Amino acid sequence: MTNYPLTSFQFIVDWGGTRTGFTEVTGLTMSNQVVEYREGTSTALTASKMPGLRKFDNIILKRGLFPGDNDFYAWINSIALNTVERRDIHISLMDASKSPVMTWLVLNAWPCRLSYSNLKSEESHTMMEELEIAHEGWTVKIP
Repeated sequence: MTNYPLTSFQFIVDWGGTRTGFTEVTGLTMSNQVVEYREGTSTALTASKMPGLRKFDNIILKRGLFPGDNDFYAWINSIALNTVERRDIHISLMDASKSPVMTWLVLNAWPCRLSYSNLKSEESHTMMEELEIAHEGWTVKIP
């Protein structure tokens, strides 16, 4: 049996709203800050490097705009005076048989930016909406 790498074009996003498809998910990036330390009595000309806080980039969800579907707008419009509805989001990568092979569980997500594609009278493109979400990290689950 030959093993092939996973493809990235079949995925499902469960974001706690109406079940919908997305054309793109970006920002699944994790990094650790590097803390440099050098003791005053050290004779080395370089500092030691240690792992610091973990950092996660914001995640961006892109999808086509449908008539009557304003879930993204309603979610970001619910923010008022330091109160926001936080949601856990599941992003599942699917195999050819549409079974999840890897799932990112995004914790305590909330919308921080909403944008729409440009309006141009000379072009005929799908109207897109893009939601950027801040969150408190993610974990990976592999069934």
